[in-house]
Amino acid sequence: MPIVELHLLQGYGGEDKRRLHEGLTNAVRLVVPAGPEAITVMIHEMDHANYSRGGQSRTGAPALPDPAAIVKEYLAAMEARDLESARALLAEGFVMQFPGAAPMHALDDLIAWAGPRYRFVKKTYHGFDAMQGTGPAALVYCRGTLSGEWPDGTAFEGIRFIDRFEIENGRITRQDVWNDLAEVKARA
Repeated sequence: MPIVELHLLQGYGGEDKRRLHEGLTNAVRLVVPAGPEAITVMIHEMDHANYSRGGQSRTGAPALPDPAAIVKEYLAAMEARDLESARALLAEGFVMQFPGAAPMHALDDLIAWAGPRYRFVKKTYHGFDAMQGTGPAALVYCRGTLSGEWPDGTAFEGIRFIDRFEIENGRITRQDVWNDLAEVKARA
């Protein structure tokens, strides 16, 4: 039964601590063959007056936003065609890569590229996985199925997809998309 103890300066909210509990439990599960119910995580909060580094009392940095929540907000805005809200979640230098397309940097480019491919697409999500990458970016994978209409109005559904996002400083820096749209359309 693994036990993880974390010492943390006071100031983090309940949701921040829930995310820490979940993340630490999952980190242990990557190495130790234990179910989540067998892993104990204890967070010990410390008053700022009881902590110093280099002789200086310090305060904790604010918690980073939940990268999965950022991706969900972005995808909801894109599906609603609220491009202004979606753009607000993108970092300067954002790049997206879709199957069969050159890298794109603007949502308007994506809309123009997708126009002759389908009238609209909706996503049904089967899961979101968030993790810290080896560099500064948090990674979020979402997976599920696509439904929508081809340009001629014929409906489609059940097409597999996986999206991979990189998030830094609360903004999406990269989106990579994999799906079976072209294969399904070719058979239609």
